[in-house]
Amino acid sequence: MRTSSPYLIAEMGVNFYDTAKCLGISPLEAAKMYIDAAAESGVDCAKFQSYKAGTIVSKNSPAYWDIKKEPTKTQYELFLKHDAFGESEYRELCEYTHSKGLDFTSTPFDYASADYLEDMVDFYKISSSDLSNLPFIEYIGQKGKPVYMSVGAAYLSECDEAIRVLQKAGCKDIVIFHCVLSYPTAPKDANLLVIETLKRIFPDIRVGFSDHVAPDNTMMTLATAYLLGANVIEKHFTLDKALLGNDHYHAGDPEDFKKAIANFKWIDTVLGSSKKTVLDCEVISRREARRSLVLTRNMKKGEIITAADLMPKRPGTGISPKYAEIIIGRKILKDLLEDTVLTWDMI
Repeated sequence: MRTSSPYLIAEMGVNFYDTAKCLGISPLEAAKMYIDAAAESGVDCAKFQSYKAGTIVSKNSPAYWDIKKEPTKTQYELFLKHDAFGESEYRELCEYTHSKGLDFTSTPFDYASADYLEDMVDFYKISSSDLSNLPFIEYIGQKGKPVYMSVGAAYLSECDEAIRVLQKAGCKDIVIFHCVLSYPTAPKDANLLVIETLKRIFPDIRVGFSDHVAPDNTMMTLATAYLLGANVIEKHFTLDKALLGNDHYHAGDPEDFKKAIANFKWIDTVLGSSKKTVLDCEVISRREARRSLVLTRNMKKGEIITAADLMPKRPGTGISPKYAEIIIGRKILKDLLEDTVLTWDMI
């Protein structure tokens, strides 16, 4: 797997179905277009979703998203529009993704998907919607793969319970994602400080952020999450944010992802090192901007220095003011003019 920090996941989800319909091409061709764009954008992982409508939701389950953006009235109808892929399609996408130098994963929503994805995914991703599906979490945890798990719409006790199930199942590489299960998430509801809470409560677990806030011109939501300690970041990906349906309205396009990556690099640059020392760029400033003990009058050889004879002034090339008590009472060794920066060989 790639080792970028932060590790950036482009959640393709099923957005490519809408692009396929818009362009008059097959969903598989559209999915590969998404992978191409993600690779060009600089992300680390292309992520999909593997499900069948009949195994994920009852037929009368109501919508919980913004129906002004996605007008489908039931979950079953929505999932039915996007469940055409099976093992062979995901295997082709896996191979294509790896050929582009990206990691590959897909969220399984049933046991059959979890099984056929096992030799494809670089890690398993568990949806927030399955956080209480502990038998399923245990099943995935037993497969010996890293598991990344969103913890949206959950109490800390539920997060703890799911993590314990994974650990007991033998899973040793776990990432939990702060996530708000609202599409789109209003900025005031993003609650990014939860990232710090999760890092404090679960110090041995890596913490990430799965974002559902609509992208802005600066992509500051992701930048802030990274600053707060999210070292794995996931965001929905689209080729056209104006497309109707499913997740386009809160997804980022390739330019948004490039902007986010540029922000991460800038953050790394300005954060620098935690070691407090004098930097190379500060050496001259340190010398010229600090103060030295400077004479306030002309003095003759043999005169005794008093406190009134000294004033701390720039530059810092002479005796530091911290030695003033040592200097007072000493003799001048040669005639010196007012404003002379004192050095140790003068006294």
